[in-house]
Amino acid sequence: MTVAELQDSLMIVMNDLERLEGLVSHAATNLLDRFSAANAGIHQSLAEAGLDASSAHRLNDVRRTLQAAVTELQFQDMASQLIVHTTKVLKGCADRLASEAMEQDDDEGQAVVQAIPDRPNPVTQDEMDAGFIELF
Repeated sequence: MTVAELQDSLMIVMNDLERLEGLVSHAATNLLDRFSAANAGIHQSLAEAGLDASSAHRLNDVRRTLQAAVTELQFQDMASQLIVHTTKVLKGCADRLASEAMEQDDDEGQAVVQAIPDRPNPVTQDEMDAGFIELF
């Protein structure tokens, strides 16, 4: 009975991780849309307005800040990779538990067990700097 409860708990955690990945992805998409709209509005204002040099400089600083914020959205990609990796590990553990529990009870054959990923961590970068990209 304990094995079945543990497997159920692992499945609940996997479902929660999938929901979390969807929430992070949705939030990142919304942020990117809003940053892009703000950047486009500033660009249009710069093109239409006859601004003095100081005002134009401040607006360009705001644009650079928005562009840097978009770079920070790479967090979503890294978070999604970690969630997918963790889900695979949990799925492999749940499958292994089910397989071992079924072997003791049934003679129907081997259950399919998803392999646990060999790499412990698919994402190695832990910070973001504008102008720097680490490919993995």
